[in-house]
Amino acid sequence: MRPTILITNDDGLTAKGIKELKDCMLPLGDVVVVGPDGPRSGMSSAITVTVPTRLHKVHEEEGLRIYRCSGTPVDCVKLALNVLFKEKRPDLLVTGINHGTNSSISVVYSGTMGAAIEGCINRIPSIGFSLCNHRADADFTHTIPYVTAIAQKVIEKGLPQGTCLNVNMPENQPKGIKICRQANGLWTEEFVRHEDPNGHPYFWLTGNFTNHEPNASDTDEWALANDYIAVVPTKIDMTAYDAIDELKSWNL
Repeated sequence: MRPTILITNDDGLTAKGIKELKDCMLPLGDVVVVGPDGPRSGMSSAITVTVPTRLHKVHEEEGLRIYRCSGTPVDCVKLALNVLFKEKRPDLLVTGINHGTNSSISVVYSGTMGAAIEGCINRIPSIGFSLCNHRADADFTHTIPYVTAIAQKVIEKGLPQGTCLNVNMPENQPKGIKICRQANGLWTEEFVRHEDPNGHPYFWLTGNFTNHEPNASDTDEWALANDYIAVVPTKIDMTAYDAIDELKSWNL
């Protein structure tokens, strides 16, 4: 029996990346795509709570169903699981292929990874795929064999409970795959100030990424800078276990 694969993203249903991901997954199983009706970048694990969320089927053929969702990437996953997969959960959840990297600290802001984490919470093997190219017409050709191979391996092997994969791919032809940790870095100078015609200030999100360990060869940022695909196992348990004893010593 062919596995069932759920796909979503944060760039929207019409983005090139999700179409490429769908084409990668079709040889591996029956595919259900539930994508946002527009861009939802930077949504992390946001959910819609103040207005209704809508779900519309836009295409169906043998082995493929495509739906448009009015909500966030996590809404797409939640609706899929509660409406489309009530009887049996999908065998795999893949998100992306994101236009732009979700390496290092960007994982906490990413709607692509927010959706993968939601799948992981629901005990579905989940992978977020991203390409280091923000252009709408980005060339995904060199990534396709790797996306397919990683997804196939996860279908075969599964993933540890509570763990999903954050897969970031260089813009250039990859030299191979590196299993990495998340680099220690942050975004700085995040806003540009402008003024409207009335002289009132407004701010546009931008920013520069600062890598605090540029020479650490076991990180995702190093792998990408050296044209390797970075695969980071990412956990949903955010407990800082090494801080528990310290806090206990405070005698709170």
